[in-house]
Amino acid sequence: TYWSPAAIERVTGWKPEGAAANGLIHLINSGAAALDGCGEMRDDEGNAVMKPFWEISSADADACLQATQWCPADIGYFRGGGFSSAFETKAEMPVTMVRMNNIAGLGPVLQIAEGYTAILPENASQILQKRTDPTWPTTWFVPRLTGEGAFKDVYSVMANWGANHGAFCYGHIGAKLITLCSMLRVPVSLHNVPAEQVFRPHAWSAFGTVETESADYRACAAYGPMFG
Repeated sequence: TYWSPAAIERVTGWKPEGAAANGLIHLINSGAAALDGCGEMRDDEGNAVMKPFWEISSADADACLQATQWCPADIGYFRGGGFSSAFETKAEMPVTMVRMNNIAGLGPVLQIAEGYTAILPENASQILQKRTDPTWPTTWFVPRLTGEGAFKDVYSVMANWGANHGAFCYGHIGAKLITLCSMLRVPVSLHNVPAEQVFRPHAWSAFGTVETESADYRACAAYGPMFG
């Protein structure tokens, strides 16, 4: 769900500031989400992180469990019942949100949005969560804006996203995903990775050097998929 600064202030009485000053996207899953996303794990310097599973300590696991409530599932969505892992990400972390869209006549296409999780005042966060379902896990996400295209503002990121789902991981790994996609011949239709960080095979330059997004589509089509 996209929340503009004006809408947040109108509904909660709090004027967004800091990371949320330009609005934000409410990442909320209808039921459950990996507890890693609650932001309770810590590195050696005390920073909030999401760790590879082999680095998660017992203290990390306990902290994530303590931050999570197991709420009865909304039977309007889940007729079979069950429980929802309700938590709120209360840490500012660098994250990369991705979505793979399978387009008829085209095939898989990847979208990438690097950004940060944001912390909202408790009262404002609770008011906004109740506009959807407070039993679902919540992460407030702010994509890094470029001032151009789909990343000219937060609303445009949401408007150009394939559908209302995605997955995020810790850190800014968009450049690695772009390189991987070129190896697999999967076009990247949307990203905010700085140009100097993007690496694709040299042959991609034969398909155009000005509009590199369009060139990526042509190169992937010409060389054919390396998956399936």
